[in-house]
Amino acid sequence: MESQQLTYANYPFLKELGLSEMNNGCYRNGEWVGNGGQVTSLNPHDGKGIATIKLASVEDYNSCIEHMQSEKERWMKTPAPIRGEIVRQIGVALREHKDALGALLSLEMGKIKSEGLGEVQEFIDICDLATGMSRTIDGKVLPSERPDHWMMEVWNPLGIVGVITAFNFPVAVCGWNAAIAMICGNMVVWKPALTTCLVTVAMGKIITGVLEKHGFKNVMTICCGDGPDIGNSIV
Repeated sequence: MESQQLTYANYPFLKELGLSEMNNGCYRNGEWVGNGGQVTSLNPHDGKGIATIKLASVEDYNSCIEHMQSEKERWMKTPAPIRGEIVRQIGVALREHKDALGALLSLEMGKIKSEGLGEVQEFIDICDLATGMSRTIDGKVLPSERPDHWMMEVWNPLGIVGVITAFNFPVAVCGWNAAIAMICGNMVVWKPALTTCLVTVAMGKIITGVLEKHGFKNVMTICCGDGPDIGNSIV
């Protein structure tokens, strides 16, 4: 779709969210790329194009996983309350852009704006919940039948958690999974529905921006992809 046919300029909040007429749909290792095909995000109300996204290829996805492996141990060894503080800061950043995100969700997905705002608020609420939970991840100290011995139960992270979100809840479902996964020491690779890539990129820019401030470029990666290839790779 040619630039003059896009309605990007009609929506100033897109620029606030760091979006442009052409956006890369894959984030890993601190940069946005897109070596797959491309898709134009459409307003379901009038069918007009909003902006274009360059999608991730399978090679982009494999690169995401490779870079996540390199950062996995450092994130796992970061104390849980510190991980919780980072998630809290993600919630704060989302609050700062809540109105713009809610407007974008409504524009791209078709919900009324109040429901778009409510969905962003759900992500924020889960960040608050996860922050508190980060100080309650405990284990057990168990008696042993051996004299002068005891046993300790310690929970370990799963590793990399895949999150695939549907078009009708493009923000909240990621929050339900990602915030809890991160405070537990897991990393997240997020694949959205093809029709809601734009709000995913906007959310991704905010979330990864906070993580980068703390020196993490691969705790969350994003793969907007066409067809089943990326989803099948995650599964």
